[in-house]
Amino acid sequence: MQTPDFTGGFAGLLGLRFDEANADRVVIRWRCRPDLLQPYGLLHGGVYCAVVETAASVGATLWLGGRGNVVGVANQTDFLRAVRDGELTAVATPVQRGRSQQLWQVEIADERDRLVARGQVRLQNLSSPPRPARPK
Repeated sequence: MQTPDFTGGFAGLLGLRFDEANADRVVIRWRCRPDLLQPYGLLHGGVYCAVVETAASVGATLWLGGRGNVVGVANQTDFLRAVRDGELTAVATPVQRGRSQQLWQVEIADERDRLVARGQVRLQNLSSPPRPARPK
């Protein structure tokens, strides 16, 4: 099975860089930039949610391997500290991996290694590839 390219698409728009990606741990870095801020000058909460989902999905996909695909079914992300600039690091690790679902935890820290957000994602293991959307 060919490993998917995790750096394109939405991850590319966010500027995510994968320092490590395997079935047991995913490490992602990115810079807080002006176009990722909400109107009050803070990193938008949706960015945290997207990074949490991305990190968990990559790890879950690599663990499941050629046995199928994964899709996120729940994302719970808590915002703990305001961020206005700098580099952030997300580290994802599995909490539980089963036959039908996986649960991954993701912690996001700033350059001073302070926890700024924490999330978890539950993913459904699919035994067959998802079907493409039907044209209307």
